[in-house]
Amino acid sequence: MPIADRLAKKRTLLEWLRYQAAVTEREIRALEHEVAEDDRRREVARREQGWVVSAPRSPEGRPILHRGNCGLRARYGAGELLDREGVLGAVEEYPDLEMCSTCTPWGSLGIDKPADLPGRPAEVEFP
Repeated sequence: MPIADRLAKKRTLLEWLRYQAAVTEREIRALEHEVAEDDRRREVARREQGWVVSAPRSPEGRPILHRGNCGLRARYGAGELLDREGVLGAVEEYPDLEMCSTCTPWGSLGIDKPADLPGRPAEVEFP
């Protein structure tokens, strides 16, 4: 085979390899995007299934229990995400624990809405 033909074949091969590399790079970027989106969705689901206790808003205030995805918890600062057992521990640790009226954590805990009495924490009985 003449050198000119071999050179033409090598150039064609190089073009094809560049095309394949570009396709593979696009596929890698798409897969990385899918992984990031999957991680984001898992984090959202984890937050929706958890609860958080935020610090009191004022010195004489009481700690407040929020659902993990409550927007108010981020505004007022909050601790780590809790599971149901963690919530039970928080109730024992903070007997005056309030429940956020915006995100209504009692529904996700499977308890009745606490009766709020001014100046007194609501008493809640966990099933």
